Amino acid sequence: MSTEQALRERSGSRCELCGGSEGLSVYPVPPAPNDSAEQSIVVCSTCRDPLEDPDRVDPEHWRCLGESMWTPVPAVQVVAWRMLVRLEGYPWAESLLDMLYLDDETLDWARAGSEDGADAPEAHRDCNGALLEAGDTVTLVKDLDVKGANLTAKRGTAVRRISLVPDNPEQIEGRVDGQPIVILTRFVKKSN
Repeated sequence: MSTEQALRERSGSRCELCGGSEGLSVYPVPPAPNDSAEQSIVVCSTCRDPLEDPDRVDPEHWRCLGESMWTPVPAVQVVAWRMLVRLEGYPWAESLLDMLYLDDETLDWARAGSEDGADAPEAHRDCNGALLEAGDTVTLVKDLDVKGANLTAKRGTAVRRISLVPDNPEQIEGRVDGQPIVILTRFVKKSN
């Protein structure tokens, strides 16, 4: 079975981003080393044009990502994350990006091919790729045992007025129950 046949079967001959059925084509998700079905998606011409030319983005069209971002297909998740990052100035896009969870491998893939991928190693980013700044409030996405203290920081705990660890973009500092702790950025989600 060819890659295109496998993708059309997986997608039901619909765009995997918006559900459209006109002008479908295979889109290899960069930086894909090959055009395999696992590293490609089916897109309509309305979705493909802005993926290839960032100046042609119609923000209202991309509200469709509110449904497609929940797919179990990593390649679709990567494209949804990249487009939501590109639309970060829109409150609805920021809200969707806050909800989107990507496993570490998929998030690395998303960052590797995004326009801001070059900045990713130096920037502090939460589990969804949202940029963290000193003074932000974050929410824990996992229960964390705090080393050196008899404390477990529970999932859902808000950590206010964080500070960034200057030499390590994967760490932030904050207080939980009055205890100063260092937290890995992959275990937090930026709060609005």
